[in-house]
Amino acid sequence: MMQNALIPALWLFVATLASAAPIADEPITTAGNNIGYGTGGGIAGLIILILDIIVIIEVLQSNRPASHKLLWILVTLLFPLIGMILYFLFSNRAAHKTGGSYEPIP
Repeated sequence: MMQNALIPALWLFVATLASAAPIADEPITTAGNNIGYGTGGGIAGLIILILDIIVIIEVLQSNRPASHKLLWILVTLLFPLIGMILYFLFSNRAAHKTGGSYEPIP
């Protein structure tokens, strides 16, 4: 029984090593198009991080129950872009706003 499971595992290990081996004919270059190598992703990631922080601050300042606040924060942190979009679409933000403005004087 163990031998039947060992053979496919060994083949998978060999295939992994073969696909991870560097190809000697192609030179590895890191200079050139910086957006292709992650600079553009870093800027997009920074923008998403800033927007997620704004969402988390808005959730913490709302008058929702603590369990709902925790749920929205977890969704935003676990799925940054999708969580932010879900929050802005389905959170009913107007109903849960705090009265952060001044009260009118009678």
